[in-house]
Amino acid sequence: MRIEALNTAPDATEVRFEEQIRPQRMGDFAGQKKLTDNLKVFITAARKRSEALDHVLLSGPPGLGKTTLAHIIASEMGGGIKITSGPLIDKPGNLAGLLTSMKKGDILFIDEIHRLAPAVEEYLYSAMEDYRIDILLDSGPASRAVQLKLEPFTLVGATTRAGLLTSPLRARFGINSRLDYYSPELLQGIIVRAAGILNIGVDEDAAMEIARRSRGTPRIANRLLRRARDFAQVAGDVSISLAVARRTLESLEIDEGGLDDMDKKILEAIVRKFNGGPVGVASLAVSVGEEQDTIEEVYEPYLIQMGYLSRTPRGRVATRLSISRFGHPGISGQGPLFDAAEGHDG
Repeated sequence: MRIEALNTAPDATEVRFEEQIRPQRMGDFAGQKKLTDNLKVFITAARKRSEALDHVLLSGPPGLGKTTLAHIIASEMGGGIKITSGPLIDKPGNLAGLLTSMKKGDILFIDEIHRLAPAVEEYLYSAMEDYRIDILLDSGPASRAVQLKLEPFTLVGATTRAGLLTSPLRARFGINSRLDYYSPELLQGIIVRAAGILNIGVDEDAAMEIARRSRGTPRIANRLLRRARDFAQVAGDVSISLAVARRTLESLEIDEGGLDDMDKKILEAIVRKFNGGPVGVASLAVSVGEEQDTIEEVYEPYLIQMGYLSRTPRGRVATRLSISRFGHPGISGQGPLFDAAEGHDG
């Protein structure tokens, strides 16, 4: 059975819930301390100069708070925020409409900015650097270009795959920050806070149990909390106990390491079908019945960080940890392939 509890793409219900629990100030944002401390300084300095904040690039796995930070930046700067995503801006005219509607100090948040069309990206350069855009009027021999000035604004770009950004676009961001996975202790605090908003109690050990299996991702932690609330309410409990938390996680087939059904399929495929690797991500995607982009953006970052998987120039390779857990007697994980693979990240 396919379990979607750890998929980091939010659905409509989850978006509404995230808006409900989203912190409004930088001081309320849990985790990412170095990043938030730096942003506080940059925002304070920009406000003292009465200038727009430099353009901000936020990178990292999904579900760590990039959208939340964009809202906080807008709140701290005292401006409005317009939200879109790279795939939705399919032509320069769409971008021009957004840019010309921006007021001084507003934030334009573009999620998955690495998926901007090349023509749109090039159109963005002059807007970011000089706060101006060129609009072509009419067509054919009578066509002429008109330059429009824009109000100083801040572009906040979010990406799960910073390596796919072009160098010219990356160079135009004055602030480049990466979000990292959260510790269980931080996630525990996030879960307790969200439980209060949901009007249900949660024991500290239950919150920690959910936190340990949330892949270091607040979005997943909040999703699992909501499912635990369902189990508690059906059982007639007024709070989420450790027993309820464990029953929830077992029902969702999430193990103590935070691995879900698809994680296990990916690792078992590499170990058993491809003899430990290396295997290309396209072949792996076909083998497990998942989209290639989803494997690269959602599943691989956590598996690599936890030491289950390694990327090499020749493909994905299972590490000794995966071999010991998902292997069989015919695969020892002791050969030169595994020695060479461990420690590689590219």
